[in-house]
Amino acid sequence: MAAAHEELQKDLEEVKELLTKATRKRLRDVLTTEKHKLEIEIKNQPPAKLKGDAGEEEKSSLGGYTVKINNYGWDQSDKFIKIYISLNGVQKLPAENVQVNFTERSFDLLVKNLNGKNYTMTFNNLLKHISVEGSSRKIKTDMVLVMCRKKREEKWDCLTQVEKESKEKEKAAYDTSDPGEGLMNLLKKMYAEGDDEMKRTINKAWVESREKQSKGDIPMDI
Repeated sequence: MAAAHEELQKDLEEVKELLTKATRKRLRDVLTTEKHKLEIEIKNQPPAKLKGDAGEEEKSSLGGYTVKINNYGWDQSDKFIKIYISLNGVQKLPAENVQVNFTERSFDLLVKNLNGKNYTMTFNNLLKHISVEGSSRKIKTDMVLVMCRKKREEKWDCLTQVEKESKEKEKAAYDTSDPGEGLMNLLKKMYAEGDDEMKRTINKAWVESREKQSKGDIPMDI
């Protein structure tokens, strides 16, 4: 997790640096949207107690290794949000080795001593409130099913608040009725989804296009 947090911080610093160079309003809007999204991701990072990046194993106070679970599936009914976590052999464990702690907006899963390892998963800032008393977990063959009882019987568009905010910001940034902004929308999408190398490439292309425009080589406003 420390490594993932560090990468997000690096992305944020690079976006801030690009913002200091950008002079065109539309490009500044792109960078500002990316900056806000990164800030939300950093803010909603799981607690420090869940150390270890994706797939990384670390020594734990529980003994053995602790592995952070990143893969899951989810579904919903009128009353429940259902999160499916695949763990080979989990049904062989004593029931007390599979623990889930619920709050009204989060839950923590801990599976102890499964094939010599401990497994953890945390969901913070769930999209809507859940009933702590009505929520539970079920142990199935090679799977743990976490059942979050909805406070209100309504459809959830996603699992967490940060996912919702990210989708809303992306939609606001990409939606436009101006056909002349097609290239800018493509640039936004590439920049938002690109890695560090992609961001540097886009920034370089923008700087070069600005230089050509200032010389009168091209009439386009990029």
